[in-house]
Amino acid sequence: MSHSTKNRNPAYTPKDATPERRFPLRELVLFGALLAAVLAVYAIMGAAYSTRMLVEAACYAILALGLTIQWGYAGQFNAGVMGFVALGGFCAMLFSVPVNDAFWGTELPGELGQVLLYGIAATLIVVGVTKLDRFGVPKRLRTVLAIVIGVVLYLIVISLLREVTSQIQSQAGFIGGFGLPAWVGWIVGGALAGGVGYFIGHVCLGLRSDYLAIATLGIAEIIKAFLKNSDWLTRGTATVSPLPWPTPGPAELGFTLSRAVYLSVTAVVIAVIFFLLHRAYHAPWGRMIRAIRDNEVSSAAMGKDINKRRLEIFVLGCVLMGLGGGMLGTFNSLFDPQGYLPLNHTFLVLVMVILGGPGNNLGTIFGAVAVYIIWIMSEPLALFLMQLAVTLGENAFGWEAPSNMDSRALQARVLVIGMLITLVLRFAPKGLLPEKIKTHG
Repeated sequence: MSHSTKNRNPAYTPKDATPERRFPLRELVLFGALLAAVLAVYAIMGAAYSTRMLVEAACYAILALGLTIQWGYAGQFNAGVMGFVALGGFCAMLFSVPVNDAFWGTELPGELGQVLLYGIAATLIVVGVTKLDRFGVPKRLRTVLAIVIGVVLYLIVISLLREVTSQIQSQAGFIGGFGLPAWVGWIVGGALAGGVGYFIGHVCLGLRSDYLAIATLGIAEIIKAFLKNSDWLTRGTATVSPLPWPTPGPAELGFTLSRAVYLSVTAVVIAVIFFLLHRAYHAPWGRMIRAIRDNEVSSAAMGKDINKRRLEIFVLGCVLMGLGGGMLGTFNSLFDPQGYLPLNHTFLVLVMVILGGPGNNLGTIFGAVAVYIIWIMSEPLALFLMQLAVTLGENAFGWEAPSNMDSRALQARVLVIGMLITLVLRFAPKGLLPEKIKTHG
């Protein structure tokens, strides 16, 4: 034994040693308060209403987990959550709605498939033209040829597509669905959202964070506009309803019990996602992602593939958003492209992540449930206070009650959420459960 080891202070702890875990007092207090709020809602609003609220909050928790791994893990600000949620809802509708025999029993599927093959062939031609510089074609000429050929082929394909879609709308209304279980649509919705995220990431992840936010917001609006105007595919503003559940519905079990069963499914999905994200966060992959977030230059100097890792985390977050969007659309039993709003499906998810703590999975789940309870209960609470004020005013001062109290109470949601995010950013800028960063050395 060396001399330095003999004389070492027994109370000494090396700096790189794993610190003793603290008692999770803050977590217990916050989740205890959240449990008390949930029980209060059950006591005031009833079991059916409160269970519905918890199911929707659980779906939003999946969306928030998708955003927290993009923003919290990698520092990527995605302002287009709404678009990926809409893709998940679209796939849930497409795969679960019964088959439309008025469409599949005609020659229209073959004609539509032929047009789609033309579109794929046109895309491959344009991609091939962009590679002509490898054969000695000047880059400027290659760019001009790619643009001209792309525009011409687009006009040809879109004209053929319009002819077929007009026939679909006149003869069948829309193409209908595949009649498969809803959970198939959830999986495909996550995969589709991840595929779109992969394409967006290749184009936009080189942008600075504020420009990335603008780009993703614009792409989300493009997705919404496409789904809204594709009547042959989604019925557009006419909506598609009802969407079948993967669990027994209200007709079999009643509203409360059926929603409780659906809540158990969402809880299992959240538990699996939480477990996988927890393992990934503490794995070497997670440490590398956080290193890239904190110091991109140093990570690149150590040989890390920055763009590849950022693309991985962006796609993973989009997959969770698509999955959550599919589960939310199925539970609401409605697909309405106009119902996807930046306030409800982007800003609200952002507030959930900010309140809980970006990068903290447990905090994100807490923030999702807490913010959604505040969002839902703001309206009845505001209406109660307004009615109380009107009653007192009529008795004391002879005031006349306004005619639009319900709509005014609805707008209180925005006021309350605005005040909430202001207070959080002022007093807890890292969230109520901030990310736990272990320092060594």
